[in-house]
Amino acid sequence: MNSRSIYLASRSPRRRELLRQIGVTFELLSLRERPGRPLDIDEAPLASEAAQDYVLRIATEKARTAAAIVAARRVAPRPVLCADTTVVCDGEILGKPQDAADAARMLTRLAGRSHRVMTVVAVAMGEALETRVSTSQVWFRKLHDEEIRRYVAGGEPVDKAGAYAVQGLAASFITRIEGSYSGIMGLPLAETAELLRNHGICIP
Repeated sequence: MNSRSIYLASRSPRRRELLRQIGVTFELLSLRERPGRPLDIDEAPLASEAAQDYVLRIATEKARTAAAIVAARRVAPRPVLCADTTVVCDGEILGKPQDAADAARMLTRLAGRSHRVMTVVAVAMGEALETRVSTSQVWFRKLHDEEIRRYVAGGEPVDKAGAYAVQGLAASFITRIEGSYSGIMGLPLAETAELLRNHGICIP
């Protein structure tokens, strides 16, 4: 194989943007095609599951499920890319907020201190599957309750791990980053490019 085209099993517009940034074309692959159908992947953490084990498990399950969909449809064989991101603070996994109150709770927890952002990218092709883990450290300045209220009311925390978007308005909360900016967005590009090259995808 010698192309730049893959299947992307993600609804995240940030991941689409990042793939386009490195010249990779993709076809979207939905893990849940019909409204009301049960989720293909249950993203709830297991009891006492460590954060890295959790994010690795979810990304791997997504990739295996997506690869099985490709095989069942008998479409053109291409690598399938999946990823999962979580925010970790004092060992607590902060996933996507359930509602506005949950988002405010997460942001209050993150204010004035550091936390980790972990993203696992997984690429599957048939039975073969490879993963890479990106871990970054992010520091937030102190936040006032009114700032948090306005930010949550604006809607940006919806569907974001840790209830914030590093590339959005929450950039004004961040005083320091150590690690991968693209990994914090949801797709670490160095690790992604390495995996795709391993599966024959041309990266400029």
